[in-house]
Amino acid sequence: MKKLKRIAVDMDGVLADTDAHYLTWYYNTYGVQIPYEQMVGKPEGEGFPEEGAIRKFILSPGFFRTLPVITGAVEAIKELMEDFEIFIVSAAMEFPLSLPEKYEWLQEHFPFIPWTHIVFCGDKSLINTDYMIDDHPKNLDKFKGTTMMFNAAHNANITHHQRVRSWTEVLALFKNEKDLIPEV
Repeated sequence: MKKLKRIAVDMDGVLADTDAHYLTWYYNTYGVQIPYEQMVGKPEGEGFPEEGAIRKFILSPGFFRTLPVITGAVEAIKELMEDFEIFIVSAAMEFPLSLPEKYEWLQEHFPFIPWTHIVFCGDKSLINTDYMIDDHPKNLDKFKGTTMMFNAAHNANITHHQRVRSWTEVLALFKNEKDLIPEV
């Protein structure tokens, strides 16, 4: 039997495509199509003509519930669960009204994740897993294990964490890792 290592996986920007959602909500609200490239390298929420629009969206009912799933995320999490213990970790306390929406979203798209493996918190530095996959350097910087920064517009200029651009890349990295797990 293999010893399971633990992976903390962020929600927004890792499982859920917040970048695409911002663009869609901006278009639906203001009628202006913003190219993705306009957000690249800018802090999250910047790169839009209407100042404060993104904050307005994330405080709106339905925003978190209607996030699209990032391509390959569901299949990748299922595959990783065969050899690793997966925890979904979201710093949801910044937006407490998002809690039920995030939970419902997970139940719809990742119903195979048990409630005991869902962590809604404020500060992710308390997370004690072997790995963390996140799109925000502020969460990865404090983490004591191995970090993987999931590619997003806002982190395009960050270079001090290992970058992964897709769930296919994540799976390739963990395939190498699981081959190193000793038999118990």
